[in-house]
Amino acid sequence: MSVLKSMAGHALFSSRPKTLIQVMTPALAGSDERVRQVGWIGRLFSRPEFASISGAVLVFAFFGLTAGKSGMFNLDGVVNWMQVAAYLGVIAIGACLLMIAGEFDLSIGSMIGFSGMMIAIPSVYFHWPVWCAIVFAFAGSMAIGWLNGYLVIKTKLPSFIVTLAFLFILRGLTLALSIMFANRTIVSGVGELAAHDWMATILFHGDVGIDCFRWMGRQGWIATLDGGEPLVKGIPKVIVWWLAMAAVGGFMLSRTRFGNWIFAVGGDANAAKNVGVPVRLVKTSLFVLTAFCACLFATLQVCDVGSAAADRGMQKEFEAIIAAVIGGSLLTGGYGSVVGACFGALIFGVVQIGITYTNINSDWFRVFLGVMLLIAVLFNRYVRSRVTEAK
Repeated sequence: MSVLKSMAGHALFSSRPKTLIQVMTPALAGSDERVRQVGWIGRLFSRPEFASISGAVLVFAFFGLTAGKSGMFNLDGVVNWMQVAAYLGVIAIGACLLMIAGEFDLSIGSMIGFSGMMIAIPSVYFHWPVWCAIVFAFAGSMAIGWLNGYLVIKTKLPSFIVTLAFLFILRGLTLALSIMFANRTIVSGVGELAAHDWMATILFHGDVGIDCFRWMGRQGWIATLDGGEPLVKGIPKVIVWWLAMAAVGGFMLSRTRFGNWIFAVGGDANAAKNVGVPVRLVKTSLFVLTAFCACLFATLQVCDVGSAAADRGMQKEFEAIIAAVIGGSLLTGGYGSVVGACFGALIFGVVQIGITYTNINSDWFRVFLGVMLLIAVLFNRYVRSRVTEAK
């Protein structure tokens, strides 16, 4: 007791008052063998997004050297690869959160095509308002996402199997419906309708900051066309959606109780259930979220392109998983980062568009993705082993 009083007295008379715990912590840390100091390098390597950020730096450095003067990093070039990254990033966020919870959704790509048809067919052939068709598409997609989650939890089948079945079901429905109504695999005519629809115009169609870009064009800050219009009209709304979802998803995962539940469910679902975590609610909600992300992808694409096609979203489920894995998510669950998944999507967009600015054959793009996936899995396995290994 006298020792504690002496230490407390020293804290009171110091120039910067400290609490009793702050005073005792250095002494305990130096004497207690259970306390281990971790350097900043170790903390950096243990971050799940470290590999994707490092990969992004290397990718930018590579294209800066090989395509720096080709226009890739001009404003129009930046918007091009950012738009590709944003489309993938939207679905990668949902895939990442679901993977952290220990599940997969292989129906994301097929959901994109099916959601596009749920918007195009009612608005073109049934003359629904576009906003009504969009609401219908989101409701239908999220209902299918709920069904995926319900079947996974109720039957205890692997989510790989359940969502693989829906991959074929939704793709088949998309193809059958397009042939039934349009007699071909493309349903067009949505673009003009979306351009005059209040919901599509405000949320999904067109660009943001058009007046600002025009002003910058008049000031000579950005490139303009012969008529004085800026070469880049504005920021595509898919980029805005991507950044907004990344901010919300990152905050939810790292700062909320629901984010803690996601990690707990992915780490050990039985242990999480035993301590009161609503495992069923968490998993079902995340399946609904991935369906929402897929429908958002489809809605933005349909409003931008003006049509829906039966082959839209092909292999996007694998690209979303690749982005999440490159971003630090483990295939076994319980570990990952929304920020990392976004950087994984950014790498995808930069490489896909950047190859066209170089003399490299675009056939090497898939090879690069496979190599990046393998490196990311090996690196994440190494980091995970260091984090979980008893020292």
